[in-house]
Amino acid sequence: MLRCSVNGSILLTGLPLGDRPAAIARAGFRAAEFWWPFAEAAPAESEVDQFARALEDAGVQLTALNFFAGDMPNGERGVVCQPHRRAEFEANVAVMVRLAERLGCRAFNALYGLPGEDRDLAEQTAIQNLTAAAAAVADFGGVVLLEPLSAVPDYPLRTAADAIVVIDRLRADGVRNVKLLADFYHLAVNGDDVPAVIRDHAGEIGHVQIADAPGRGAPGTGELPLREWIDQAEAAGYDGWVGLEYQSQAEDPFEWLEEDAR
Repeated sequence: MLRCSVNGSILLTGLPLGDRPAAIARAGFRAAEFWWPFAEAAPAESEVDQFARALEDAGVQLTALNFFAGDMPNGERGVVCQPHRRAEFEANVAVMVRLAERLGCRAFNALYGLPGEDRDLAEQTAIQNLTAAAAAVADFGGVVLLEPLSAVPDYPLRTAADAIVVIDRLRADGVRNVKLLADFYHLAVNGDDVPAVIRDHAGEIGHVQIADAPGRGAPGTGELPLREWIDQAEAAGYDGWVGLEYQSQAEDPFEWLEEDAR
């Protein structure tokens, strides 16, 4: 059965961050996900508390959250693979754990980052950081996610296969709670065969996100058979949330979605 969560970092952006959980609830949803909602990896405790209280007061469950990803408006896409930012990522993991334990979140997206010239060192750093993050969330059933991205040429994870290589390497080291974030929009835009990804890697998918293409708009505004792919994923055993991670300035950005999927 389709269960959708709203990504409050890309939707409802006309509202202040703290007002979005209540708006998500008013739209009939009981679940939300966010990119890292703070400017720093380890923000002040008062900022963290304000964000958590907004969700709690709205009665909205936090189902997924990104680790700190650097300065995304200026092109950064994660710090996981960057050696000079290991301490920053470690501090972020500690904040993430406290927030997750308070809010019951169990899925955490670790954007890989741009590796720079020394790719071997970047890969080594990523493995160390992902191993540490996975260990930190394992005690309460958390899963670290790896997401292929589009529109960032230097980002090294562009297809599901790219992410699976990293996941397999971690699994060989005994790390079991790192999985694929299958954003059907990014995979399709990058040329992945989405039905094949679902068929071949259903057991490795830890979270699903959707947007239509072209345009990254709401389902039905583009050409992707998103409902068909969701049905295929569910038939293959996926029973998690489907994150709505699309762009919309419509008065009702959820008009396309039936009430019982919220």
